Amino acid sequence: MLRKLLRIALITGILLSSVIVFMTLTATRPEPPKRDNVSTDLLVETVRLERVNAEFGVSSQGTVRPRTQTVLSAEVSGTITAISPKFVAGGLFNAGDVLMRIDPTNYEVAVRQAEAVLAQRQIEFDGASKLRTQGFRAESEYASAAAALASAEAELVRANRNLERTFIRLPYDGLVRAKEADLGQFVNPGTRLGITFATDVAEVRLALTDRDLAFVELPGESDDAPAVTLTSVQRGELRSWEASLVRSEGVVDESSRVTYVVAEIVDPYALKSNAVPIPVGTFVSAEVAGTSAQDILRVPRSAVRGSNQLMFRDQESRLRIREVMIIRADADYAYIGAGAADGDEIITTALESPVNGTRVRTADSDASTPGLANEEDS
Repeated sequence: MLRKLLRIALITGILLSSVIVFMTLTATRPEPPKRDNVSTDLLVETVRLERVNAEFGVSSQGTVRPRTQTVLSAEVSGTITAISPKFVAGGLFNAGDVLMRIDPTNYEVAVRQAEAVLAQRQIEFDGASKLRTQGFRAESEYASAAAALASAEAELVRANRNLERTFIRLPYDGLVRAKEADLGQFVNPGTRLGITFATDVAEVRLALTDRDLAFVELPGESDDAPAVTLTSVQRGELRSWEASLVRSEGVVDESSRVTYVVAEIVDPYALKSNAVPIPVGTFVSAEVAGTSAQDILRVPRSAVRGSNQLMFRDQESRLRIREVMIIRADADYAYIGAGAADGDEIITTALESPVNGTRVRTADSDASTPGLANEEDS
């Protein structure tokens, strides 16, 4: 019986000790730190719209080509007896240089024959004229002698012209693009001899859309020709050249619905300066100076959703998606014509699926709220 009482007392003591220890630990436990309310608003970056003065450039591209190009053809027949060292592909020549000579023998003979016939016709005409004044010749005989003299003079002109055509030369400074005939070859009138082009001016044909044309003053619409900056990579380096817009082709391409304008480059081969040459055939990017706009709203191009939507942060810090009218856009900025106002706050953070009315916050608003600022620091 005593053993049973001792066991009960022991169990009771253990239970009481456990309760006392639990109560002591509970009483001495430190209180957990209080945490501020966690905001579930979206953290975004924003910018305020401001009006700026902008100059709109128009981008295009094209290939440098000669303004004046000639397909050389023989005008007389004969054997090519001489070729200038300059008449090779890539050879430079000056105006009046003899590039090629066709055998002139037959044409020199024709000139001498024409000169002899002319001298004979002149004697006949002088005699007929003298006898006519003395009344021994009829008027018809005098007219016949005059006609024969005129025919002989024309024949001499033709013979001299044919002799001149044995010299192949051009009226401009240029470059040989292709050589298609060589020494000893017999050619007939119309035989192709080569291709040359002038080096004084080159052109680039640029395609502009109807939207682009709204921002470019075409030649004739203003006193000054719009400036054009051409760029291309040469030998691993990006180089640029200055050109000017000189004309529009005046028609709309039926297949692409674009209008072609022409930019002109003076001295493309830098023969009269120390500039970097821009050879014919170079593919270039072109930036045409456009019109300017005053006090226009500009937004980062990356902030535009789709084709014409912006995300705004309203006065209640809620996201609002609105459509705006974009009058011009480039790789960096979009320019707003309607749908936004000066001072509006737009969201520049890329959001995958924004919903109208979603509450948003910025880092600045967090800094102005002590609780959120502490949370960010922790």
